[in-house]
Amino acid sequence: MTGHNSPVCAPGWRIPVIGGVPADQRLLGAVPELVETVIAALLERVPTYRRLPREQIAGELAQVTERRIRALAQAVRTGLPAPEAEFAAVREAAARRAEEGLPLDAVLLAHHLGMEVCWELVTRQAGDGDAADLLVLNRLLLDQLRQATAAAGAGYFDERRLPSDDRGPARHALLAALLDGAPAEEAAHRAGVRLPPAYAVLRLAVAAHPDEQAPEVDTSVAGRRKLRRLRTELDHRTRQSVLTELSPSGGVALVPLDCRPDAVPAATWRLLTDTVTRAARAAGAAVQAGAAAAAPAAVPGAAVLAREVLEVAQAFGRPPGLHRLDDVLLEYQLSRPSEARSRLASLIEPLEDGGELLVTLRTHLAGGLNRRHTARALHLHPNTVDYRLRRIAVLTGLDPTRPADLLRITAAIAARDAGPAPEPA
Repeated sequence: MTGHNSPVCAPGWRIPVIGGVPADQRLLGAVPELVETVIAALLERVPTYRRLPREQIAGELAQVTERRIRALAQAVRTGLPAPEAEFAAVREAAARRAEEGLPLDAVLLAHHLGMEVCWELVTRQAGDGDAADLLVLNRLLLDQLRQATAAAGAGYFDERRLPSDDRGPARHALLAALLDGAPAEEAAHRAGVRLPPAYAVLRLAVAAHPDEQAPEVDTSVAGRRKLRRLRTELDHRTRQSVLTELSPSGGVALVPLDCRPDAVPAATWRLLTDTVTRAARAAGAAVQAGAAAAAPAAVPGAAVLAREVLEVAQAFGRPPGLHRLDDVLLEYQLSRPSEARSRLASLIEPLEDGGELLVTLRTHLAGGLNRRHTARALHLHPNTVDYRLRRIAVLTGLDPTRPADLLRITAAIAARDAGPAPEPA
């Protein structure tokens, strides 16, 4: 009877013994060394891999390499092919490399190098009497390599055949119809979905991941990796019902809602806010979103509003996260071109030459008009803050310590941040 820790072996299989040590034990006993050697060989002999993000090399690639080595040791121990799940993982990893833009020859060469490193380690202590076992081991390793490269090639080309947004042409056509304001019922039918009462239209701006700014890293690979993590989280949080058109810098997402656009519960907006936050965390980059709700036929207008809300949030230094019109009402109104906007902005023009005065005013407003908070934030003595606030009042005629002037000061700063109004046509 086979013991609990003894897997079923191929009929007549005997584990190859090289240099007096079973080959599977030699592999398992050197897993950390093998992983390190394989990664080093990749970086030395496959230039493409040198341009991958460091976290990818030390994380995903190292984990995939270790998994392959342990699967190889299991095959050596049993004489049986690796489980189907193992080669499914190989397909998935190759698909990710295809999505990241790595060439197929580099992906396949990585498997050959991994097998080469394992062979060299196992046979290092081979003796004169090991010829028969070396032949058996060589045949098994070649068979494993054949299956792995076949799976990798299939996974690579599967990914290449998918449309760029990996959701299928029908879903892409539905998204395009909704954004264009075209009748969307037929497109929804082809996509296998039912149009909801409303969509939450999100306009996303995605910051660069640190890897995208590293000079030694291929920025396109880093951007695609970031985008994949972002999409995966959006799919997970919306049960894969979200329609997206995204690039590494952002794009648009339509999330179906089961209520009218004018009756979206606060809990739904909180969930969407949390979704954006979690997607940003998964992507490893800040995400800012403008949001609006609309019936399917009104999606184009909502998309414009969401973009405008996003632009206002960015212009006024709002933090990452989801923003709706209600969150930026004053800033949004002041960003609309008008003579009043220019007049408001002119109220604080006297502070332009004294840069520290405008910084002090902004910090004081942001800190709830607490002079000690302002002093700590700017590394000043509270008396210096008082002096600057008095100077602001003298120059502008608006006293930051007077409640009656605060609304005009806040509006003036918002109008200034919105930029000059366009000249009349």
